[in-house]
This record gives sequence, C-alpha cells and structure tokens, in this order.
Amino acid sequence: MMKTKIIGCLMLAAIAMTASAQGGTNSPYSQYGLGVLNDRSQSASRGMNGVGIGLRQGSMANTLNPASYSAVDSLTMIFDMGMAGQFTNFKEGSTRVNAKRASFEYAVGLFRAAKNVGVSFGVLPFSSVGYSYSGSSQYLKEFDTKVPATYNGSGGLRQAFVGVGWRLLKSLSLGVNVAYLWGDYEHIVQTSSVNNINATKKTYSASVSSYNIDFGLQYEQPLSKRDVLTFGATVGLGHKLGADPEYQVQVASNTATTYSVNDALEIPMSYGVGLSYNHDNRLTVAVDGTLQQWGDLKFPAFNSSSNQYELTGGMLENRVQVNAGVDFVPDAVSLTSYLKRVHYRFGAGLTTPYYNIGGADAPKELSVSIGLGLPIQNAYNNRSVLNISGQFVRSSSDRFITENTFRINIGLTFNERWFAKWKVE
Repeated sequence: MMKTKIIGCLMLAAIAMTASAQGGTNSPYSQYGLGVLNDRSQSASRGMNGVGIGLRQGSMANTLNPASYSAVDSLTMIFDMGMAGQFTNFKEGSTRVNAKRASFEYAVGLFRAAKNVGVSFGVLPFSSVGYSYSGSSQYLKEFDTKVPATYNGSGGLRQAFVGVGWRLLKSLSLGVNVAYLWGDYEHIVQTSSVNNINATKKTYSASVSSYNIDFGLQYEQPLSKRDVLTFGATVGLGHKLGADPEYQVQVASNTATTYSVNDALEIPMSYGVGLSYNHDNRLTVAVDGTLQQWGDLKFPAFNSSSNQYELTGGMLENRVQVNAGVDFVPDAVSLTSYLKRVHYRFGAGLTTPYYNIGGADAPKELSVSIGLGLPIQNAYNNRSVLNISGQFVRSSSDRFITENTFRINIGLTFNERWFAKWKVE
C-alpha cells in the first residue's frame, strides 16, 4: 500500500513537472526585458508575501534559499504543488479593462538524502510574457507619422532544478540550486494600412536553453530555549544565456527582412539577505531584501539610425525587492481545536521594476497578502497542509498604465512519514 502511494506521488510529480510551470500574466509590461519576473516561493511563504531567505522549517520546501533543505528530517518526504488565478484591472486615463488568468505554478519535492543533507527538485517559473492590446500608435520614422497598431506577446522562461542543502556545523548550513533554464518569447507589433502607408509586421523573438545557479547560506542563533534567530543569504550567478534574439520586419506582402544578435541575452548577478525570528514554533516573523543587477546589462533593440538590431544600454534597471511576513499558529498540536492548528499568515512588500519605458521610470509594485495553512487530517497524521493565500498587487503610474491585481494562490503540501520503520510485536 505504501509502495503504491510513493510510486503514485512520484508519477504525479513527474507529470506536473513536464507541464508548463511558468506563471501566467496579462500585463502589457511583460513586453519589456525577459517578461514579468515570477514569484519563485512556495505556497506556505506566499501567504507571507513570498519571504523565504531566512526561513528554516523542515516541514516545508523553500527554494528561495537552498541552505534550508538541510532542515528536513529523516522521516519526511515532501511534495508541494501550486496553482494560481488572478484578476487584473488595467487603467489608462478614463479607460478601464479587466482580465483574468489561471496557471499551474510549480512542482517541488524535498527529502533527506543523508545525515544533515537535504535534496530538493522540481520545476519553477522564471518569467512570463502574455499581453494583447490595440489602439495605440506606432511611430514610423520613415514617414514621420504614427499609425494604429496591435501589440501581442506570448511565452516565458521556466527552470527544472535540483538543489542540495548541507548542515556543515550545528548552526551553519550551505546550499546550492542547479537548474536547466529554457523557454522562448515572441512580441508582435502589427500596423494597418493607412493612406499610402503599407501594413507592417514586426516580430521580436528568442529561444533560450541555458542554466541557472544560485547559492545559499543560513545561520541559526538560539536566543533562548524557545526563541531562534536565523540569518540567511543568497547569491545568484549572472551569465549569458547563449540565445540569438531575432528581429523580423515585413512590409505588406514583401519578403521579410530578418536581423539577429548573437549571444545577446543574459541574466544578472543577484544578492539576497533575510532574517527570521521564531518563537516556540508558534510565531515566525521574517523579512527579505534582494538586489538583481539588471542595470549592468544591455538588451537587444532596433536602432533606426544605423538600421541595425543591436545590444543597447540603459534599457534595464537594477531591481530591488523588500518583503516582510508573519506566520502564527496558536497551538500546532492541539487535540481539542482544529482552528488552533491552522497557520494564519500575512505580509507586505515593495518591488522596483527591472526596466524603464522610453527612459522613464516604470511603476513600482506595492503588495500585501494574507493566507491560511489548513492541516489535512488522515489515517497517518495531519502534517500535510492545504495552503491558500490572497495577494493584492498595485502598480500605479500617472504616465503609464495602472494595474491592480488580485491573485489567489492554492498549494498542497504532502508531508508524510513515509520512511518510518514499523515495529510489529
């Protein structure tokens, strides 16, 4: 029975990991850079607005810091799978448009491989591209005029990873995630025929097949028998992605002209620090800060002056993200009240964009979240949890489109004592 259960869950994880793990988006801002950068946290921490660099809990997968994997105990096998649905209101001037989208988000596994060593694996989103709108004007330099245009984009990047966390000393753990990063994107700008100006179709596209590596550290400092402070730090390696983006332009029914730039896409160095405080395994307070150095990178763009598709500086900006969250459970082992075993979570954060729009600052993101961790009772134990959270994100601007998004995250964490040896008398 147990063997069948293990095989079934492994098959379920394999099926989930072969599906598209990129988060969905309807945002017109996904036309910049590599698209909207997705939240890589799992269901429990999403109720805390995505904190995780300083979180260290053996009952949950936490891919934000691979050093956390060493906290998993020898009897635990964790599978965490999540999906999300979002409702977005777009506002520009007096125009308002609503959109909705649902997507599979991630599939992650975690188990103990040896003493003081935890291993995680799965599929995570990296970035998403998805938008479609019209009515804007595209400037045609050759005619010194603007014409109506439609804008469409799709695609994104995702990563399949394996990570290892090792408790090097009693209080110090190190970890690493190694991922295969792949995907593609396509942006299409199409104008209509106006007077003597022919219809034009411009396509920007790229396909990525590369890697991603990040390292993590966690240090635990006991303050008393019931209080622990954990410091976490992460570093992500920046490197070129080996992709050759293309720009193709076609006027009317004429043959399309294609331009390309060799090895033009890359991801930046990234740094993160986090701090969490845990009291009696009932209250956890955590804060994270991350910096991604996109401002050091160039991005391909068409230069109408030189009539070349080339790497251009000044299009990307450093991305800064700060999140804080709280998790409170009144009594995780209560035998009399189910509500006392529920985890109550909330959080808030601020994120600056990693791109600019025509040299102007893009809107910052303000976000707040609430969540519940609902224990699932079964014949074995109640360590598995259904995590439900809601997040509100606002990107506000006087010059550009204002986005108000409400996102619902649902994740199921299977956490069972699969490796326990049963004693028969």
